[in-house]
Amino acid sequence: MSKNLVIVESPAKAKTIEGYLGKDFVVRSSFGHVRDLAKKNAIDIENGFTPNYEVSTDKKQIVAELKKLAKAAEIVWLATDEDREGEAISWHLQETLKLNEKETRRITFNEITQKAILKAITNYRTVNKKLVDAQQARRILDRIVGFELSPVLWRKVRPSLSAGRVQSVAVKLIVEREKQIIAHESSSFYKTSGTFAVKNGKVKGDVSSQFESREETEAFLKSCVHANFTVEDVQKKPATKKPTAPFTTSTLQQEASLKLGFSVSRTMSVAQRLYESGHITYMRTDSVNLSETARNAAKDAIIQKYGGSYSNPQQYRTKSSGAQEAHEAIRPSEFGVSEVQMENDESRLYELIWKRAISSQMSDAKLERTTIKNWRSSS
Repeated sequence: MSKNLVIVESPAKAKTIEGYLGKDFVVRSSFGHVRDLAKKNAIDIENGFTPNYEVSTDKKQIVAELKKLAKAAEIVWLATDEDREGEAISWHLQETLKLNEKETRRITFNEITQKAILKAITNYRTVNKKLVDAQQARRILDRIVGFELSPVLWRKVRPSLSAGRVQSVAVKLIVEREKQIIAHESSSFYKTSGTFAVKNGKVKGDVSSQFESREETEAFLKSCVHANFTVEDVQKKPATKKPTAPFTTSTLQQEASLKLGFSVSRTMSVAQRLYESGHITYMRTDSVNLSETARNAAKDAIIQKYGGSYSNPQQYRTKSSGAQEAHEAIRPSEFGVSEVQMENDESRLYELIWKRAISSQMSDAKLERTTIKNWRSSS
């Protein structure tokens, strides 16, 4: 048997990683969580909200196989994702497989490349119990809120409705916003614009002021019918536009919806496949940071593809105080690879991610803004 057992969540990820580590490592998948809160008596509320876990029925065979492999291995490497959920899966594996802490090593990486995997192997740690506790608190709250509120909805509203830790608060916010919309007293105003013939084509312009009534607007338009218009002032000024920060999970979802027409679930499913294939970094992050290695790689790719004047390495900072700055933004694993040979969805989403990440390290766009002021009319 192999000296080292590496346990990951996804079978697709397992295959990729095993190819990087060599014959002394065997990589197996847990297929996600191996245990969850029991269906009955899940939480002892009276005794410090103590959770009661049980191995899922569909995971018993997987657990048995992992126990056998772990017993034969000298070292077990827990290589689940680096977020709260991944940390909890590692902890559940450690508890369920009854792993010896001295022979168990926790590793994380935010991209599935040989360099990242080998670096993780040399920088192992133990399971972070604080992250595990954070995940457990969320899971326990999910169960308590769901089990307590859902029956109330069934009795008071109608059967089959559900409530949850996040869902219930979100519904409350929507209801409060809708009440504000209903209570809002709307008012109308009229904006006027015109198209003017010039020597080289046409120019569109807006009247700087707004009209409060239809009658006032129509009177103004009638006064313009036989008028002549002249330009009083033209100003041309240079301007710059800064590049946008690399993607976080939420901004990727928004842009994929806008540009590709993807739903949130479709975006995350496609991003998961890209990550497991080693093409992008981990797709669940609220950070806009790029590592120094990534910034240098982007710089080299930009200089090679576009020239030195287009390169402007910079580090972005997440404004939210609760953001996980230890993670990187979503970016390509290799900046020199501008497209991937996968299914159409994967190729399109990868192109979106590559363009956003590479542009974030480029120079400001140079623009020229032209302002035409003070149209004057005379009969």
